[in-house]
Amino acid sequence: MELYIHEYFMNEAFKQAKTAFDTGEIPVGAVIVSKNTIIAKAYNQTEMLNDVTAHAEMLAITSAANYLGAKYLNDCRLYVTLEPCTMCGGALFWSQIGEVHYAAKDPKRGYNQCNPSILHPKTKVFQGPMAQEAEQLLLEFFKKLRN
Repeated sequence: MELYIHEYFMNEAFKQAKTAFDTGEIPVGAVIVSKNTIIAKAYNQTEMLNDVTAHAEMLAITSAANYLGAKYLNDCRLYVTLEPCTMCGGALFWSQIGEVHYAAKDPKRGYNQCNPSILHPKTKVFQGPMAQEAEQLLLEFFKKLRN
């Protein structure tokens, strides 16, 4: 698949992360794509929903499953601005998502750090593009939070 397609969809996830930033949420955004069409968009909403499970990936998985009327997303691609955590990795496993594309690595809580084999064995994983932009937005958020 052409790189510009991945950049396009990651940019759409980044727009969701900016929305999270603007609403005081940790700036992580996600989109799920089926047949090169966005079928779900989400951003972190743990503060707004008072729900620790309301990560962008979790909300996008639910939205995509509702859109498709199916619980398995094996023909779908997730674009997310931060490497999924173990919780989200488990949900991605159960959804049998076809591909995961993430921008910034999460060296503290990312699934690769905690449990690299948590995703479904058939799921393909790619890192990038927009890793620097996503990391910068996260750094800016936490700097603003500390001040």
